[in-house]
Amino acid sequence: MAVKHSQAASEIASAIGEPARARILYCLMDSRARTSTELAVVAEVSPSTASAHLNRLKAADLVRVVVQGKHRYYSLEGPDVAHVLEGLSILAGAARDQFVPSTPTRLCTARTCYDHMAGSVAVALHDRLKTLGWLLTNSAGGSAYDLSSAGAKAIETLGIDLKATRALRRRFACACLDWSERRPHVGGALGAALLKVALRKKWVTQDLDSRALSITSIGRRELLLRFDLHA
Repeated sequence: MAVKHSQAASEIASAIGEPARARILYCLMDSRARTSTELAVVAEVSPSTASAHLNRLKAADLVRVVVQGKHRYYSLEGPDVAHVLEGLSILAGAARDQFVPSTPTRLCTARTCYDHMAGSVAVALHDRLKTLGWLLTNSAGGSAYDLSSAGAKAIETLGIDLKATRALRRRFACACLDWSERRPHVGGALGAALLKVALRKKWVTQDLDSRALSITSIGRRELLLRFDLHA
């Protein structure tokens, strides 16, 4: 079993390890689907080479493709892939004796990590939810989280259907180590639901061409009123 897992891990690492494929994967971290032509530009390769890279990534279950009319749109296979990519970003900068973020300021403040929020604001929200006793370490241990009864009530007041969120075929909530902060933010289905609410209620706006999120004046007010969080 260990040999089988190590071989599978080696194949995935090989698929990610080629620079052009890595650029493709990190481009898709904003959860937007893109065509092979668009990804060829990102990867700095020809369209035919991009198609070959995408086939390799698809074979490794790192990307998925949706056909719509004449176009084929590629996106990450799921949040677990994004979680691994975020972890690799951290590992790539792990040699510093004392961590000093080199991420651009706008991305440091708030950005998407696939389908949930990352950056200093997301880390601060994670810490605040823990301090309030709303976010609890799951009895199963590891990085899994659950909500206290008070936390569930607070989250539901945002318009999040927790029953439906728990029913999704993914982890409900987990600690996702933040690339720029080196501390956890909230990932999983709960993290995705919180980002959806923030976008729908205009607490944040998303850049069209990057992972950056901008906190609006409405968002700053709501974060302060609901979580006593200064953003």
